[in-house]
Amino acid sequence: MTSNTHINKALIVDDEPDLCELAEITLSRMGLDTQSANDIETALNLLNSEPFDLCITDMNLPDGNGIDLVEYIQTNHPSIPVAVITAYGNMELAIKALKAGAFDFVSKPVDLQVLRNLVTSAINLPKTGNGSSQKTQSKYKLLGNSQAMQELRNKITKLARSQAPVFVHGESGCGKELAAHLIHEQGARSSHPFIPVNCGAIPGELMESEFFGHKKGSFTGATTDKQGLFKAADGGTLFLDEVADLPLQMQVKLLRAIQEKAIRPVGDHHEQAVDVRIISASHKNLADLVQQGKFREDLYYRINVIELAIPTLRERPDDIPVLADYLLHRLCEKSAMPTPAFSRQAIEALCQHTFPGNVRELENILERALALSEDKRIELDDLQLPDMETSLSAPQTKPDTAPEAATGTLVEQEKESILQALEQTRWNKTAAAKLLGLTLRQLRYRLSKLKID
Repeated sequence: MTSNTHINKALIVDDEPDLCELAEITLSRMGLDTQSANDIETALNLLNSEPFDLCITDMNLPDGNGIDLVEYIQTNHPSIPVAVITAYGNMELAIKALKAGAFDFVSKPVDLQVLRNLVTSAINLPKTGNGSSQKTQSKYKLLGNSQAMQELRNKITKLARSQAPVFVHGESGCGKELAAHLIHEQGARSSHPFIPVNCGAIPGELMESEFFGHKKGSFTGATTDKQGLFKAADGGTLFLDEVADLPLQMQVKLLRAIQEKAIRPVGDHHEQAVDVRIISASHKNLADLVQQGKFREDLYYRINVIELAIPTLRERPDDIPVLADYLLHRLCEKSAMPTPAFSRQAIEALCQHTFPGNVRELENILERALALSEDKRIELDDLQLPDMETSLSAPQTKPDTAPEAATGTLVEQEKESILQALEQTRWNKTAAAKLLGLTLRQLRYRLSKLKID
């Protein structure tokens, strides 16, 4: 009886017979066919004569080094993931290989479980030319037709085919976690957990327990064993948001966990192997923090193997209309209400706004506009953009007033103006709104915003 089941095939490149044999036995037991080469020349001949699903190469070879082979495969056979075998403790060379396009690395002496995890991830990569083609139903979307967004989507697709640590950099609200989600979802780990953690939100005294777990009785309050974030993300991706907020003592422990691919729960005497891809993010400049001694240089180079910069919304104003439409539809779906249209003036105003809070600010503006809009249409006034808000005819503050004080004064003046109008109309909201030059819905929004009962 014949079978159409595809059998994955691996190329092992190493001039040490013992290591070749160990890899061949391990991969054969996993159901893979293997071929071996003792040098780069033989490896290239095999690569160009038959198909492979995976390549594992030693770093030091008789006629070159593993990075040469990584670069050749990246250029000529980009669908083949390449893993490199490095000498124990040589993280600098491992990082160099990852930057050159290696899928992952394993250190000597080779830990068989680490090797099996690596092979499993490699053969689970999407077989299509683009990792996003089979993810059309994804709830995560990076919208926009600008050149910046097209380049970002292409880079995410490429990063999804690697296990290299990625550092996502960008301003608050620009979509760093969304990008991390997409890298995870388009890669080999998509069927395993994506665990996001805000590093700045964990109290310092609980940080080690949160990351690595603890054993029952290891400290006061530890009434049961606890699984940490690393173990929860085993097989998947751990997203370290605002990684710059980690205290220095925790940075040391995190570095060791990443390099050793193992953790030790608080109160435990044994390490536990973990297979986790690290994606980190921050709106702060990590390089500056390294110079200031606030972030460890060795950890910086370990998590920042590949940097992914997320463009701000003001850098891609042409994407604002499609983003606004999408976000508005999503908000209306949540509220089970019909989606209003934008007036031409409203869209023009959004496209001219600088959005210091990026996409998150756009969503907040639309949510507010939805509450203020009438007649199934969002008008310019409904947006209440910061640069177009008035203080309801209240007197202007002096030019030399401090910004914080000016803001506080304007809020107080606005509140006073609304209260005067309400008292003047005997608390008739419709009449007060007319007196203030507002719609009833706009007045209700301001009452809620200013906490006027």
